[in-house]
Amino acid sequence: MKLGRMNHIGVATPDLDAAIAFYRDVMGATDITEPFVLESQQVRVCFVNTPGESGTAGTQVELLQPTTPDSAVGKWLEKNPLGGQHHICYEVPDIHAAKAWFEKLGKRVLGEPRVGAHGTLIFFVHPRDMGGQLTEIMEAPTHEH
Repeated sequence: MKLGRMNHIGVATPDLDAAIAFYRDVMGATDITEPFVLESQQVRVCFVNTPGESGTAGTQVELLQPTTPDSAVGKWLEKNPLGGQHHICYEVPDIHAAKAWFEKLGKRVLGEPRVGAHGTLIFFVHPRDMGGQLTEIMEAPTHEH
């Protein structure tokens, strides 16, 4: 497996609308997607698009608000009530090959690949196996599957 582009940093928040206002009014973000609910992960989500260099796409900030307190993000916010960095996401060309790679190395893959907020397949790797950071692996959006 080869490390791909960092697609986004997931930031959990107890109030998505307040987080959007913060990125717009304090951080100067001008490109923020419309929020939508991702039922499969029980979150309301949107993306803050950061500028890239030389025509490339910048890394996104994925803002996540749980739709229920017993969701994974809801439980995380219970321990971190102010919110903050929840996960980091890297792109790979082949999600199934990446999953096999991490499992071969003995890393704890959390569940089977499933459709994420970008509409491509994702999975997470346990933070205890990733230097303390919950890591999302995402099939690159341009990859046909």
